[in-house]
Amino acid sequence: MMGNEKGFALLMVLWIMMILMVISLSFSLMTRTETHATLYFKEGTENRFLAEAGVQRAVMELLHRGVYKNKQPVLEGNEPVRVDGTRYTGRLGDDSYVFDIFDESGKISLNSLTDKSGVIMSNLLVNLGARREDADAIVDAILDWKDGDELRRLNGAESDYYMSLPNPYRSKNGAFDTVEELLMVKGMTPEILYGNSRQPGIFDFLTVRARGGGINVNSASREVLAALPGMTDEAVDRIIELRGLAEIKSQEEIKPAVGGGVALMSPYIGFSEANTYTVTATGYKNGEKHGFTVKAGITVESNNKYRYTYYKSPAGSSRR
Repeated sequence: MMGNEKGFALLMVLWIMMILMVISLSFSLMTRTETHATLYFKEGTENRFLAEAGVQRAVMELLHRGVYKNKQPVLEGNEPVRVDGTRYTGRLGDDSYVFDIFDESGKISLNSLTDKSGVIMSNLLVNLGARREDADAIVDAILDWKDGDELRRLNGAESDYYMSLPNPYRSKNGAFDTVEELLMVKGMTPEILYGNSRQPGIFDFLTVRARGGGINVNSASREVLAALPGMTDEAVDRIIELRGLAEIKSQEEIKPAVGGGVALMSPYIGFSEANTYTVTATGYKNGEKHGFTVKAGITVESNNKYRYTYYKSPAGSSRR
């Protein structure tokens, strides 16, 4: 009898020890997880603050640009920033941020798109991997979406198509409010708009904030320049080289670079900068390769005033 009681007691002790070990391991794992989560949150917060510092630096540079852009000569160190996506770096101790600025007049304006200028959008889609027939169909659908009627273009779509979808809605028949609104248009997919691991999307090359007046060749990205009718890869390189030396102010200045193609692109280009910009800034803690990215739309007004038109935090993936 005593032997059974001793055996039972030993078994209970072993079970209690096992339970205590499991509790101890669980507590240790939970503590470790919370410690790592706190560390990641701290690093993410620091990277976010660095990215926001990059946005504020960009705002300061835009205000500075407004003062010095047309002044000659400019003292060394007072040169205005470029607004064609040139990347700039700032440091805060061991930490850093990078930022770039795009003038919205260098992008394709969705709300200014016409049956004639739609060729630029189609070329952009093809250059980024779409088939020509698919690109033309998407352009027709975009034009149908924003026009004021229910008359369908050859490859477009109006309310009759959208109302037949599983989750029906009507064609807007009005201006785009955001670039993301394209996802409601027939033929557009997240992969086309935002890109994937193999190729970029079209999102960064489009705007709903720029007014008409043509695509500004001084701030257009390489991809947008390449989408202009009559443009070649060599002409794109030459235009980027020319505007790096001085602001291009007329078609005559690019004629040597483009040759006969200037007549084809002349209806679609301009040379005037808008007062609306997209700023993208990424913060990096202690030289890390992955950071936190913030994207902001900024409108610069008179008397050194500015306002945000949108602010995305975080915005996509970090970049190096």
